[in-house]
Amino acid sequence: MAVVIDGKAKAASVIETVRKAAEGLAQQAGVKPGLAVVIVGNDPASHAYVNSKSKTAKECGFKSVQHTLPEETTQAELEALVATLNADASLHGILVQLPLPGHLNSDTVIQSILPEKDVDGLSVLNAGKLATGDLETGLISCTPAGSMLLVRSIHGDDLSGLNAVVIGRSNLFGKPMGQLLLNANATVTMAHSRTKDLAAVCKSADILVAAVGRPQMVKGDWVKPGATVIDVGINRIPAPEKGEGKSRLVGDVAYDEASAVAAAITPVPGGVGPMTIAMLMANTVIAAHRAVGKPAPKF
Repeated sequence: MAVVIDGKAKAASVIETVRKAAEGLAQQAGVKPGLAVVIVGNDPASHAYVNSKSKTAKECGFKSVQHTLPEETTQAELEALVATLNADASLHGILVQLPLPGHLNSDTVIQSILPEKDVDGLSVLNAGKLATGDLETGLISCTPAGSMLLVRSIHGDDLSGLNAVVIGRSNLFGKPMGQLLLNANATVTMAHSRTKDLAAVCKSADILVAAVGRPQMVKGDWVKPGATVIDVGINRIPAPEKGEGKSRLVGDVAYDEASAVAAAITPVPGGVGPMTIAMLMANTVIAAHRAVGKPAPKF
């Protein structure tokens, strides 16, 4: 049976490091890390997620600000709010919760956030720094950064000689994940919906990362015996066994099959998910240290 990689425990240790770093910054420089979260509209899942982010920020000792805007907010109003947050020196991180309502251009909004406050790591400047191997001065997208910590918990910092396959090529996850693995000396294959014989490509992976948004797509016979499997998918499927109309969360990997073959695997829930918010807090405390010219903590 595979080792189950405990994302909750790893996230808790990241949060503890953040909390201590925030405490140290307050003592040394009299500065409290500040995080502003902006949400537009009434999507229940987004609201639950934002509340969780705000709660964790307070637990870390941050100044936590939340702006909840109505569905009909205009592009100009949203960009004006971002400009105000950019100008507020007490805020070191700005996060606009995606997806935005359909009438808003999310890319323009994201790119208007100052790169040094872009704690989601989505600005073209931060993406470019990662692509050129600069992990020291940019901010890295939270879910790939968290997934990479889970990989390192199994394999250490140097992935020389290991084959990694990332299924999914999104700007949000797939591309930055591939770049992080490459930076750690893995040999990386980026696979996606157009990849020929995807199962065979996956079978070559010592580290298999699935981020396709299709429930249980990766079967046990796609997994190389002894591989490490990082499942980034969060999908809700019907669970009639729990009662009528009930559902359950599953990943992009058929967990039972894959865990019989893999050496290590992340569960869903409880694997990559908790790492995303933990790395958001890590990015915010890093940004706060940089803003006052102090050496940033390492994660």
